[in-house]
Amino acid sequence: MAPMTDEGGAVTLADIAARAGTTVPTVSKVLNGRSDVSAEMRDRVLRILAETGYRRTRRRGSAAPPDLHLVDLVISGVEGSWANLVLSGVERAASGAGLDVVVMLARDVGPRSWLERLLARPSRGAVLALVSPTAGELAALRAAGIPIVLLDPVAAPAADVPSVGASNWAGGHAAGRHLLELGHRSFAVVAGPPGHLYSQARLDGFRSALAADGASLDASRVVHAGGGADDVAIGCLLDAADPPTAVFACTDPLALAVYRAAAERGIRIGRELSVVGFDDLPEAAWTTPALTTVRQPVADMGAAALRMLLRLRDDPETTAPREELATELVVRESAAAPLDVHAEGDLLPR
Repeated sequence: MAPMTDEGGAVTLADIAARAGTTVPTVSKVLNGRSDVSAEMRDRVLRILAETGYRRTRRRGSAAPPDLHLVDLVISGVEGSWANLVLSGVERAASGAGLDVVVMLARDVGPRSWLERLLARPSRGAVLALVSPTAGELAALRAAGIPIVLLDPVAAPAADVPSVGASNWAGGHAAGRHLLELGHRSFAVVAGPPGHLYSQARLDGFRSALAADGASLDASRVVHAGGGADDVAIGCLLDAADPPTAVFACTDPLALAVYRAAAERGIRIGRELSVVGFDDLPEAAWTTPALTTVRQPVADMGAAALRMLLRLRDDPETTAPREELATELVVRESAAAPLDVHAEGDLLPR
């Protein structure tokens, strides 16, 4: 449905208010991120905004809002190297455009959500990193005239929502090919939370590489970590009667969790067990043995998302649904040819 505006279109703020059973000032409060609206009424207004595609536009001759040279980075969390790399990329591109970056966590602060806080002040737009807004939240941002770009969205975005990510499927496929070429035939995968778009794409790519070579991955050999029991789930894989010789971890932090579980069991990474990660965070090269991993250019992804956001801001008619940056396998010491265990107790390459 094409967006309708209060400037010559069929839908006005008064129409939105009438459909919601409230007043125009209340609808305006929702659009301006005010907190003095009930949660029930806010959800109702957001739903109607999404249904109508309402978009507020500035009338000719009206004064433009003050340009505070601000863009926002709304991010799921700031802990860890991934978040730091995202911020460095976004800031680099923003600085080049003469803008400052405001970092906002995608959580409630007191009674106010990230959406309300974003709507409440001027912004040239927002990059949403590992955040998947609801249809109502997207409608409110559109109605307020705040462009957004999703960076590594958790869920598949609508076709008209711009996003930037990495070639996750190709990266998972490269990890699988590498382990197959080393001679492995017994695999396990430590994936992220079920339903996460990037994690599923990496798992699908890995499965595809195995299938093309006549190998397979049993469903019991796939664990979804990230729910607070990572070490227990990974330990169960390694404690199996017929443990895998190779593990593909869908993020570098999950690969390091495999390292911890292996160390607790006296299993040597790069000897009895091969591990491949995904990210190429700085710690991948610092650990012992250094981690073979799939590099995704996280900082460049952040910069690309910010540049896309500015293009959308300058030209709202720009179509920019999806941009993927290439991944690359980085071979280090954590993956090697599998070993045979002989009766004498010697470990020999196959």
